[in-house]
Amino acid sequence: MRPRSLTFRLLTALGAVSLAAGSVVAVSGPASAADPAWQTVFCDDFAGSGLPDPNKWILTTGTSYPGGPANFGTGEIQTMTNRPENVDVRNGNLYITPQRDTSGNWTSARVESASSTFRPPPGGVMHVESRLQLPNVTGSEAMGYWPAFWMLGGPYRQDRWSWPAIGEFDIMENVQGLNWTYNVLHCGVWAGGPCNEQEGINNGKNDAGTPCKVTTCQAGMHTYGLEWDDSGPVEQLRWYLDGELTFTVNANQVPADTWASLADHAGYFIILNVAMGGAFPNKLGGGPNAGTKPGVPMVVD
Repeated sequence: MRPRSLTFRLLTALGAVSLAAGSVVAVSGPASAADPAWQTVFCDDFAGSGLPDPNKWILTTGTSYPGGPANFGTGEIQTMTNRPENVDVRNGNLYITPQRDTSGNWTSARVESASSTFRPPPGGVMHVESRLQLPNVTGSEAMGYWPAFWMLGGPYRQDRWSWPAIGEFDIMENVQGLNWTYNVLHCGVWAGGPCNEQEGINNGKNDAGTPCKVTTCQAGMHTYGLEWDDSGPVEQLRWYLDGELTFTVNANQVPADTWASLADHAGYFIILNVAMGGAFPNKLGGGPNAGTKPGVPMVVD
């Protein structure tokens, strides 16, 4: 399912696009049902060293977007930086590493695609994929860790208060070093509504997602993917873990105007980040605290 040589790839088909990851992200898709070849429209294998390629990636710094909600709207407590101790490329990987200073303050990094127009072509499919090892920390030392690989509707870059109507696809979300991936669609209105905000429409059962197999999500590399399929009579979102389907949302599960709001704009941008603290970790035990271990990265292969 994924090209072994790529870090992150986006692909499309039938006007479809595919984003697939060996190391980072890619987008691609098949040209038609008869010709299942995918066209890669974006990828990065994180060759070289230093900071991520500025032609492909933006490093968002601070504790919020200018003019947007505090703490990125989630209650997370770290400050995002562009410092090499928090974000660097080496050995064919991207490392996003939370750190704690002597005063107990946390820093980390938030890496976003420069492009905000990723979407399937009309009548096509977009596939977005990345191969990741989540921070290899568990138990009490993992309290507060919140790594994620996700996409946010491009209009958010112009209107910092347009969430969740413009859409959010959480391709991989994880907290507290637990062995699972959470798949979420955020849409609709700020609280409640057709998308059950702020929980979203998700694959969670008893506050757990889909487990990684063979090795845990923390102990090894796994491939996390999303497909947005506009080729059938009803648009569909599909989530994957190591090529296996984990979750599906159909457009007709929400009102037509809700789906139009998330689907009928120029597209999405990609985010890879590790937050510390916030609503999701707080819901599942809290943190970070004095026992939380700093310096454990999310590795994007």
